[in-house]
Amino acid sequence: MDTIGLVHLLTLEQIEDNRFRTVVVSEASEPLYGGQIVAQALRAAAATVAADRHPHSLHGYFLSRGDASRPLLLTVHRDRDGGYYSNRRVTAVQDGAVIFSMVASFHLPQPGQDYQAHQIPRVAGPDGLRGCQTRVPLLHGVDMRLPEQPEPDQRQPTRIWLRSSHRLPDDITQACALTYVSDLLNGLRLVPRHVSFAQRTSIDHSLWFYRKIAFDDWVLLDVRPESAQGGRGVYTGQIFARDGTLAAGIAQEAALRRSADQVGALAGREQVAQT
Repeated sequence: MDTIGLVHLLTLEQIEDNRFRTVVVSEASEPLYGGQIVAQALRAAAATVAADRHPHSLHGYFLSRGDASRPLLLTVHRDRDGGYYSNRRVTAVQDGAVIFSMVASFHLPQPGQDYQAHQIPRVAGPDGLRGCQTRVPLLHGVDMRLPEQPEPDQRQPTRIWLRSSHRLPDDITQACALTYVSDLLNGLRLVPRHVSFAQRTSIDHSLWFYRKIAFDDWVLLDVRPESAQGGRGVYTGQIFARDGTLAAGIAQEAALRRSADQVGALAGREQVAQT
């Protein structure tokens, strides 16, 4: 089992009031997992906000690929602290270049109506399922189990049970842990094959925290495509607690690149059409 827990991964070194340095969890120079960047940026923003305020949304842009063997320098800009909301901007710098930027908002909880439109999919619970692996090589501190998928012939999952491999100490760590796994699956896997793409590069990532839940227990991540057009694709999804509570909503946009075979086939069809 992975010995690097999420608590360690989300521990930041505070350099100044608004500047933080991340830990490094890999000796190899590999692409940095996007969910790690977003989660660490949220942790930095939360360190500058009153303890009674909880994150309710974030919107981030991936500007350049990070290196997992090098730390990030996170700078937090304190845009506003109001009566009920606090707003922060975070930039992540590596080797002198900004590779990620994010805005996040925190809210002082208030009483109000409780309603959720989405219900947890009818899938097998995690207890009777075997553990599984992910293609994300640098995912740490997370247990995974694979339920049945929306399509019987799916090559890659769009639904997965997840939980922290170790206990998480507080609500902010729980929220950052959900953020960490929110970038794990690719909802564009369900786009019909005739418009499939060979490569996906994340452009932006948005997350809304609806309710506090414990990532110490199993949660279900479920994603699906919304659109693929003009070299970009968008997918959305939800994170549910084990009891069906809707915890979070996800939206991500990605740049799509066709394979060499697809490009050649398209060129051939265009040539036939011209003749």
